[in-house]
Amino acid sequence: MSVLIKPIITEKMTADSELHNRYGFIVEPKANKIQIKEAVETAYGVSVKKVRTMNYGPTRKSRYTKTGIQHGKTNSIKKAIVDVAEGDIIDFYSNL
Repeated sequence: MSVLIKPIITEKMTADSELHNRYGFIVEPKANKIQIKEAVETAYGVSVKKVRTMNYGPTRKSRYTKTGIQHGKTNSIKKAIVDVAEGDIIDFYSNL
C-alpha cells in the first residue's frame, strides 16, 4: 500500500504551489518524512527538498435526537507539505 493517500487540492494549496513550489498530501498516519519523500519522488518524478508533517486528531461531535444523544467522531489524519526543487512541478490534472 502506498504512503500517499490523496493530494490536497484547495484554493490555499494551489496558491502555495504556484508561488512557493509546495504541494500538500494526505498520508498514512504512521509514515515518516523519509518514506513520504521517497513516495513523492517515485510517484511524480520530482526532487523533494523538504517535508513538513502535521497530525490532526479526530473531531468529536454529538447531536440530540429523539432516541437520545448520539456521539461520534471523524478519523484522525496526517498531512504532509512537500517543498519541491526549483523548476520541478507536479501536475495533478494531467491524468483526468
